[in-house]
Parts: sequence; C-alpha cells; structure tokens
Amino acid sequence: MKELLQLYCAFFRIGLFTFGGGYAMLPMLQKEVVEKHGWATEEELMDYYAIGQCTPGVIAVNTGTFIGSKNRGTAGAAAATLGVITPSLIIITLIAAFFTNFKSNEIVAHAFAGIRVAVTVLVGTSVWKIGKKSLLDLPTCLIAAAVLALNLLTDLSPVILVVASAAAGIFLKWKEGRDAK
Repeated sequence: MKELLQLYCAFFRIGLFTFGGGYAMLPMLQKEVVEKHGWATEEELMDYYAIGQCTPGVIAVNTGTFIGSKNRGTAGAAAATLGVITPSLIIITLIAAFFTNFKSNEIVAHAFAGIRVAVTVLVGTSVWKIGKKSLLDLPTCLIAAAVLALNLLTDLSPVILVVASAAAGIFLKWKEGRDAK
C-alpha cells in the first residue's frame, strides 16, 4: 500500500507542476521516476515516453500508466494514472468555474504569456535531453533529419512518421547485423 501511495503522490506532483503537456513533464519524470525512486532506468523511461506518444491518449497518463504497471501491476497503473490526472481535474474545475470572470483581466493574460514562455523552454530542454540519448549515430541522425523535414514540409500524420521511423530503425539494424556477418 505504501508503494501505491508513493506512486500516486509522485505522479500527483508531476501532474500538478507540469504545465504544457507531456513534453514539459519529461524533466520531472526523469527526476521522480529515475533519480528519486528508481522505478525505471533512463532508457526505460524514454521507451515508455515514446510508447506513450504513439498510443492514443494523453502522454502523461500513458507514461504514468506504463510506469505504475511495471512497478505494481494493475494497482500501480491505477495509482499513477489517478495521481497524474487528479491535479488537472481540480485545476480545470476551478478554471471553468472562474475563468469567465477573469479572462479579460490583464494580469491573467500576462500570466498566461509567461507560462507559455516557460513551457517553451521546458519543451526545448526535454528535446535536448532526449536528443542526446537518441541520436547515437549517423543512421539515427538521418532518421531524425528526415522526420523533421517531413514534419515541417508535409501534412503527414505523426503516426505515419513514428511508424516509418520504427520501420527504418528495424531495417537499418537488420542491415547492420547482416553486413556484420
């Protein structure tokens, strides 16, 4: 029961202090999940995060569910999932109740502008950290460059880009193994 409460509380903090969605939560995930509790290695976290992006739903919820499940099964998945969504439910309920009264307030508008800037930096930091661990060699750099170009220059679905990247990674590793023989 203690471990379930720890999962809930850790993901509650992540949900409470993560502004800007799943990308902005990566630094907190690394600190809580990898460094503080040791619930996953850095590589496992990146895998869960990648799967969380590829599956339907919110990245934070998906990642929390995977980590909770890995550590405490179904009960852990439920604890982590409830932990990460509880702050949003509370905050959205309060905002919905009072937003119409404050949406034209200049201070509120400036606060949201400041939050957007901070989220941009958090997302950039996450991209940098993921990039350092993911761009390992020339093939992975080429896949990344191709995905970036296709994402910027076409209207291809992110799902197609992720599936194509997975296929390219599988093919390149297969070819590398075949060439080594």
